[in-house]
Amino acid sequence: MEKEFYSNGKLLLSGEYAILDGALGLAIPTSYGQSLHVTPTTTGFLDWASFNENKNVWFSAKFDLSNLNVISASDEAMAKTLKSLLLEANAQNPLLLTDSNGFQIETHLSFPRSWGLGTSSTLINNLAQWARVDAYQLLWNAFGGSGYDIACAQTNSPLTYQLKNSTPKIEIIDFDPYFKDSLYFVHLNQKQSSKAAIANYRKQAFDTSELVKKISGLTRRMISASTLSDFESIMEEHESLLFPILKMSPIKQRLFPDYFGMVKSLGAWGGDFILASGDEKSISYFKSRGYDTVIPYSKMIL
Repeated sequence: MEKEFYSNGKLLLSGEYAILDGALGLAIPTSYGQSLHVTPTTTGFLDWASFNENKNVWFSAKFDLSNLNVISASDEAMAKTLKSLLLEANAQNPLLLTDSNGFQIETHLSFPRSWGLGTSSTLINNLAQWARVDAYQLLWNAFGGSGYDIACAQTNSPLTYQLKNSTPKIEIIDFDPYFKDSLYFVHLNQKQSSKAAIANYRKQAFDTSELVKKISGLTRRMISASTLSDFESIMEEHESLLFPILKMSPIKQRLFPDYFGMVKSLGAWGGDFILASGDEKSISYFKSRGYDTVIPYSKMIL
């Protein structure tokens, strides 16, 4: 019987980097995501095809079902990564690949891979649903990371996320700021490696507990901000806390010094999306500087 699974994309509004060490982060599931379709076959193979937002295949592979060895692939490195994920899922549930004598699997993204909204996390959560295993364990065993993206994949509302004793603490929150029409997400036209960004963060020397305390406080203030100016001040404070640790200039200072609103990095600094406050002139401002993907807050969130 054919099965279908779906997971939401993610954005972290506060807590980037520090969330790895237990800081409270504010996360939102996005209206974009990824689906996974599993069709049983009798071929003895696991045939995989990944489709992008334009319904074109961007990756394909064929695996021997008995041992998941790669028979052919459009990208060998990606096939090896996928194999490790499948092996981990099968290790957690050894009955996974016994349901059929073969499988045809398709994934379908509703957003460009370059956006950094969770191509990997949505895949992991979908695989975990199919395998009936713990998605966090699958993530941590395969890639590492805080796990907030898995929480977004599984949740249809804004949430706070915090690691306490290596255990995710998730709280659904009522975050619907009245000034949301003054918030925009702008893509920086490049994909940042989360793995490399985390490695750089880990190399730095700083008071981790103090950073966690301050970032957690900013997250709470961000959630309860009653005015746009308060929200902008928190965005600026968040940037100011992290740039001396990451040894990177805040994104506004680097790319948008003449912008009339506030700008905050999201996720791995230097790539993916940023959060900008502004008005109807914001879209034309960013587009005039070559940043064509400007999405209003209300269109991005689920």
